[in-house]
Amino acid sequence: MGRLFDMDSPVMRFLNRVGDMMILNLMMIICCIPIITIGAAYTAMHYVVLKMIRGEEGYLIKGFFKSFARNFKQATLLWILMLLVILVFIGDAFIFSYSGVVFPKPLVITVIAVAIVLFMITMYVFPLLARFDNTIKNTIKNAALLAVANLPKTILMAVFYILPFVIGYFSTYSYVFIFLFGISVPAYGAAWLYSGIFKKFEPETEEASDLDFSLNIECGKEEVNGESE
Repeated sequence: MGRLFDMDSPVMRFLNRVGDMMILNLMMIICCIPIITIGAAYTAMHYVVLKMIRGEEGYLIKGFFKSFARNFKQATLLWILMLLVILVFIGDAFIFSYSGVVFPKPLVITVIAVAIVLFMITMYVFPLLARFDNTIKNTIKNAALLAVANLPKTILMAVFYILPFVIGYFSTYSYVFIFLFGISVPAYGAAWLYSGIFKKFEPETEEASDLDFSLNIECGKEEVNGESE
């Protein structure tokens, strides 16, 4: 019975991970309150969960705010760009629903399809920013290429992110669980999927910082730190 509660036992490791997920989720919520900091917070969260997946985690809070500060400028610019796009699609949805005009079905389907594609791309943007140093333009381009090249995993990642909303829609009793784990756990599941994808573009050894990489993917060519492989 004593071994069950040893710090290295599977039960205690699981409980520690649950605690980490809860702390990370609460930090995300707090750091997202100013709205403008959502991008930096998401980047920091993905930095932490990727470390967890790879068994490289250190101090959770310290690692979170390290990435938050380092990537704040780029993450904020990316988030503002995404927010503008989100507002456009919200406006489209209101127009389609409440304008009283009957729009052609091909137009509505096209707008929905574009929204889905952009959503799949955004799932890679902040993880890429957390893991690789790159320009905003290349980060978005690489996110688009990875989303398409790894479509089955991309779809499964989308399921992870959408699931809390589905659960919350059907059960109000789940709100407490969503409040404690609804952001960090889907991100953890997504990191489990994209960790292997990222490894293809990471150098075998890391000499300086675990964030000092650049990633540039082009059709038929992969570049890491500016050198083609």
